[in-house]
Amino acid sequence: MRILVQRVLSSSVSIEGKKVSEIGKGFLLLVGFTHGDDEAIVKKMLDKMLKLRIFADENGKTNLSLAAVGGEVMSVSQFTLYASCKEGNRPSFVNAMEASKASALYEYFFQLLKENYPSVQGGVFQTDMQVSLVNDGPFTVLLDSKELFA
Repeated sequence: MRILVQRVLSSSVSIEGKKVSEIGKGFLLLVGFTHGDDEAIVKKMLDKMLKLRIFADENGKTNLSLAAVGGEVMSVSQFTLYASCKEGNRPSFVNAMEASKASALYEYFFQLLKENYPSVQGGVFQTDMQVSLVNDGPFTVLLDSKELFA
C-alpha cells in the first residue's frame, strides 16, 4: 500500500465539471494498493499517516500532526501510484491491485479514516476525477508499506 501525503492549504475533487468534495488546510491523500495488501496493512498505514508530524510549530519546526492543527483530509484512490516505467515509455500497472479487490480495501480504508478522524472528504473510486490542490510548502511524503513494515 502506498499513500502519497500532500500537505495542502486547500483541495477539491470535481467529476464531470461538478465539485463533489472540498477541504481547507490539511492532507490530500492519494491512496494505492498492490498485491498482498490487506486490512492489517491498511490499519498500520492509517495509523502512521495520522501520526505524521509535518506541520510547523511555533518555532517553524515540522513538529505538529494533522489533529494538532485541526486539519482536514481529502482521500482519493490512485492506482497509478504503482505504475512502473522500468521498461519502455508507457507505464505498466501490473503491480497495482485488481480493481475489485482494491475497491474493497479502499472502502475499508475510507471508513476507518472517517471513524478515526473528524473531518474527511473523498473522491469516487475508479472515476475520472479532477483533483485540485494548493500544495503547502510544497510538502509531500510517500508512505510505502513495503518500506515501513517489511
